[in-house]
Amino acid sequence: MSTPAKKSTAARSKWSQPLWVVPGVLIVLLLIVLLAKWLTGLSGVQSFLHDYPGASSLPDNAPVGFPAWLGWQHFLNVFFMVLIVRSGWQVRTAKRPPAMWTRNNKGFIRTKGAPTKISLDLWFHLTLDALWVLNGIIFLIVIFATGQWMRIIPTNWDVFPNAISAALQYASLNWPTEDGWVNYNALQLLTYFVTVFIAAPLAILTGLRTSSAWPKKAAVNKFYPIEWARAVHFPTMVYFVLFTIVHVTLVLATGALRNLNHMYGSSDDINWVGFAIFAVSLLVIVGAWFLARPLFLRPVASLMGKVSK
Repeated sequence: MSTPAKKSTAARSKWSQPLWVVPGVLIVLLLIVLLAKWLTGLSGVQSFLHDYPGASSLPDNAPVGFPAWLGWQHFLNVFFMVLIVRSGWQVRTAKRPPAMWTRNNKGFIRTKGAPTKISLDLWFHLTLDALWVLNGIIFLIVIFATGQWMRIIPTNWDVFPNAISAALQYASLNWPTEDGWVNYNALQLLTYFVTVFIAAPLAILTGLRTSSAWPKKAAVNKFYPIEWARAVHFPTMVYFVLFTIVHVTLVLATGALRNLNHMYGSSDDINWVGFAIFAVSLLVIVGAWFLARPLFLRPVASLMGKVSK
């Protein structure tokens, strides 16, 4: 039996490492700012910033502004991603599932033998994944149909030096001029491209591979082991979390009312309409976060299968 002294030491050890991370990150950020300020003071770098101010030109027929459907897509994407991260973390860390779910072996989809039993947390995670993927498919169809793709897919090679320029400006705290209603800066454009066309497909492909539904003797095990998928799936989730933190921080720090109006009010005006819609959307997300408990999930899950302890 461990003594109180040992328990106290273990508790301090548990919290000491995370506490040391914070000042370490702050020191690194300070060094990055100082280095960027020194670099941007050099004549050669100043000439580079003049030639590449941070934004790559768009095609002449690129759309201007954000339609209302894009605001709805943005809200649904945030809504699903928050709950996906929450449920994914529960699947990863839960030692004892609150309940188990078994699919009904009826209808169009049937399997030989007994259906696989999974935890209620995993069922919720997979259900959210399916809705997120459906929302993403609709998003891709509409952006290519309306030309909005030109705002998040590079169309000029100068996007890369402009992205470097924007990164230097951000790091030196002399942030590039924001005009997201017309054109994102090059660093934003590349980040959105990576998020939509690289990180999202990676999350889907690795998530599918980690499913327990794959037969143990399936040929895919040889060229795409489940260990590879797990090694990529979790860092991809971390990327989405970091992207969201940075994205929200910049939205609030570079003209919150105007930026929120872009995405939630479909307007370039500076008023409180977008903020009000954003606030309501946060309440919906927070409400869904607290309702995503076994007490409320069991009745919904039972409509699609059998829930048991």
